[in-house]
Amino acid sequence: MQDLLVAAGLFAAAFLLGSVPWGLIISKVFYHTDIREHGSGNIGTTNAIRTMGKVGGYAVFVLDFGKGLLSGFLAWVFAWNFLPGGGFAPGALVNYDTMLAAAFLGCVWGHIFSPWLKFKGGKGIAVAVGCLFVTFGWVGACLELLIFIVLVVATKRVSIGSIAAAMACPFFAAYYFLIVTFAPLAWLFCTIAGLTVVWAHRENIKRLRAGTENRIGDKKKKERAG
Repeated sequence: MQDLLVAAGLFAAAFLLGSVPWGLIISKVFYHTDIREHGSGNIGTTNAIRTMGKVGGYAVFVLDFGKGLLSGFLAWVFAWNFLPGGGFAPGALVNYDTMLAAAFLGCVWGHIFSPWLKFKGGKGIAVAVGCLFVTFGWVGACLELLIFIVLVVATKRVSIGSIAAAMACPFFAAYYFLIVTFAPLAWLFCTIAGLTVVWAHRENIKRLRAGTENRIGDKKKKERAG
């Protein structure tokens, strides 16, 4: 029971970390505008690039990505200070892998359901990628990125790459946490995180079905035509 409380405490800390709305902060402090009033209204990287250009957009990506990496550090701190054997005690229900996954879920949920924005936020891709470099390691994270990049290049739609990478998360988690190690709670947390990211793209899914989802470069083409 105590271990579950430690995991819950980590989740709460990671949630607060993920809830920091860097897209909104950068847009207001450096660009004197509200990113939510432009484009899709989302505070994430894609809309940040549309609203503030590459410099502002990439800054948002780096900071959101950093939230994900930092959540992994929080997991390490909590595990080593509050779990028996630093989370590596044999047979424990809550182990180090579970803590990584709890931080992953907390950080993604904090970003998507930010309490500072009336429980609205971004779609969780940059944050999730940062988390995955810790949760899955660099190989798993790079494979997720490969799925994203290949589909974005092939379809010219960022949303398709994002949704596909999120849908792949439960399968990668099954390999790492049900086959390589046995941490069923870690698999469950990663699965919930991936499905939440898919849910956050529900409007994109509607537009994809309707054939109205923007492709990369559509805005520039319209500007040239005008």
